[in-house]
Amino acid sequence: GQDITGRIAQEREYSKLIDNANAPIFGVDTQGKVVIWNQCAMRLVGYSIDEVMGKNLVEEFITTEYRTAVKAVLDKALRGRETANFEFPLITKGGARIEVLLNATTRRDEQGNVIGVVGIGQDITGRIAQEREYSKLIDTANAPIFGVDTEGRVNVWNQCAMKLVGYSTEEVMGHSLVKEFITEDYQVSVQGVLDCALHGEETANFEFPLITKAGARIEILLN
Repeated sequence: GQDITGRIAQEREYSKLIDNANAPIFGVDTQGKVVIWNQCAMRLVGYSIDEVMGKNLVEEFITTEYRTAVKAVLDKALRGRETANFEFPLITKGGARIEVLLNATTRRDEQGNVIGVVGIGQDITGRIAQEREYSKLIDTANAPIFGVDTEGRVNVWNQCAMKLVGYSTEEVMGHSLVKEFITEDYQVSVQGVLDCALHGEETANFEFPLITKAGARIEILLN
């Protein structure tokens, strides 16, 4: 015989912590069938434990266009490669679409054998809605607004910027703002302003010229 009282107590405590966690947590076995479904997941998605246990998570609860991607994340975890911050949509029992941020972790038994995957989720539906509203406000603002990534490539270009300069979003996205759209005599100073912002130092009321698609020179006051 072997005294497993302590192990059983630990497993029960572990199970209780998962079930009462304030984040949706689910687990699947090596076949992708649901074996863990905590109370938060139940409240968020609307399906009870009895409705999901033993069902295939991907085939029955993931939207069609995301099934391949979610299955790939689970398969990676089954091979010991964890995934963090993977975004995908879930359809609730009531038919609503919610956006979930997922961390997928390999689940192993006492001998270290892979027995499934545990997923810890976060409902980011509200955040996504805020981001979309923010994007809409930027796009329809009555001032030219642009954004660049850390490499200086354009990743935001609103309608006002498009009307003012003449280039469409498709024509500027991914292109270097300084090298392709700033006059040569101002490239160094504009790059300096962007570099300062990338280091957390903001600049207000910086004047520089832009050349429109039609070849006209316009003066811009930049924050």
